Amino acid sequence: MDESRLIHDWNVEEFDTLAWGRHVELDDETLRDGLQSPSATDPPIATKIRLIHMMDGLGIHAADIGLPAAGPRAVADVTRLCEEVRDAGLSIDVNCAARTIVSDIEPIVRIAQDTGVPIEVAAFIGSSPIRRFAEGWTLDHMLRTAEAAVSFGVREGLPVMFVTEDTTRADPETLMALYGNAIEWGARRICLSDTVGHATPSGVRALVRFVKHAIIGPSGENVKLDWHGHRDRGLGLANALAAIEGGADRIHGTALGIGERVGNVEMDLLLVNLALAGVHEADLTHLAAYCELVSRECNLPLPLNYPVLGGDAFRTATGVHAAAIVKAEAKGADWLADRVYSGVPASMVGRAQEIEVGPMSGISNVRYWLAGRGYDADDAELCRRIFDVAKEGDHTLSEEEVLAIVNEVGRSG
Repeated sequence: MDESRLIHDWNVEEFDTLAWGRHVELDDETLRDGLQSPSATDPPIATKIRLIHMMDGLGIHAADIGLPAAGPRAVADVTRLCEEVRDAGLSIDVNCAARTIVSDIEPIVRIAQDTGVPIEVAAFIGSSPIRRFAEGWTLDHMLRTAEAAVSFGVREGLPVMFVTEDTTRADPETLMALYGNAIEWGARRICLSDTVGHATPSGVRALVRFVKHAIIGPSGENVKLDWHGHRDRGLGLANALAAIEGGADRIHGTALGIGERVGNVEMDLLLVNLALAGVHEADLTHLAAYCELVSRECNLPLPLNYPVLGGDAFRTATGVHAAAIVKAEAKGADWLADRVYSGVPASMVGRAQEIEVGPMSGISNVRYWLAGRGYDADDAELCRRIFDVAKEGDHTLSEEEVLAIVNEVGRSG
């Protein structure tokens, strides 16, 4: 079977490859911006250690592990995570957020010196006119503050990423002044932030290209460009892909998209899309465990209809859908069965297609359900009884409900 002939891919009809289908680095913000969700519980350090191992295993390149200036617990957790990265020999890089204030960066420097881990300083400052007006900031004040902070981090020997908040609502002149000077002060990575989820994909592409060609290019320095997006308008993932298309070097995200207000770019969905494009090669079979751990330990329920990782992602009780999967399996083609009614193969993320029984089901659903659990799928009376109960109901039958019918028929027989 020539698998390539079974799916016509319109995604590459206009171009030979996806416009965003190229390798980028990923920075996981779950343990910093993710925990700024007003509904999130800050998990214990043991959970954070498990998560940093999972991130490393998923091929995530870097992680923001906290904001040490927030207090003693943050300092202790960041220190312990750095020790774990060092002692376990993890390949993941770490960074820490800080305002462009020297006193915010000082604890990062101390932790880096104590642990021997080169923590990247993610120094941020607001940049949009509306933020500047609210704060009463002048551009000169912002530049003085930023210079002191960036220069301090550079002098202490740490890599510095200069971050502007609300970049997507900032004017070009302000961005040129802030980023241009930050590069002169020694920042070798700059980050564009869609702090309030204002951007659309076309705006993201325009902004990324402007910064690369009008600021980074003329500097003559080897400066990397990051994208940090939020999803207030539901465009987080689309904007992240647009940033890659525009030329961003690294994309930020969080598990399940948790974070400030309604959250960030979904790291898990970003990984899946990059893997489907053939540009992320790490094993994603533990992706569900990563998301389930964050959901459980941060006390943020995983919606059943969440793409790929939700409970309903690979479930169907619809007769036509189930019949197609059954026929595909009958051909002895697992590859086919995993894709005939699924845009994402369940096996990619360590899951499997699930066929259940409900009002929209056909008799093939019933037979499949029974055979998969070791019951006689050729028992006409049993199949008919389950089928009739499902048709009379208003929901997909639970396992307990079907088993109750199985037991009832068995007793009557």
